[in-house]
Amino acid sequence: MSNDYGGTFITLTDENGEEIVLEYLDTVEYEGKIYMAFFPTIDEETDPEEAEESEEYGLIIMRVEHVDGEDELVTLDSEEEAEAVYNLFMESAFEDDEDLEGE
Repeated sequence: MSNDYGGTFITLTDENGEEIVLEYLDTVEYEGKIYMAFFPTIDEETDPEEAEESEEYGLIIMRVEHVDGEDELVTLDSEEEAEAVYNLFMESAFEDDEDLEGE
């Protein structure tokens, strides 16, 4: 992960061999598994207003799997899993907001 631009960024390679740069947001645990949340970065060629309306630029949640001695990020298996983990991330985000307001 890179911290060159103020945030933490990772580069993933999709199944088509294309690189995707994601900004790391948070990590949560659900049913003994670790999940990470990211936002995709917007490149120079993408209109920011179009990106906000596009489903491709929404929150990305991936599960950490330990494979052959290394951690890999994998997509979630079901809508139920995605919804439960999404709710945990939202709770965490709102807790962080409340903590900032209390300072």
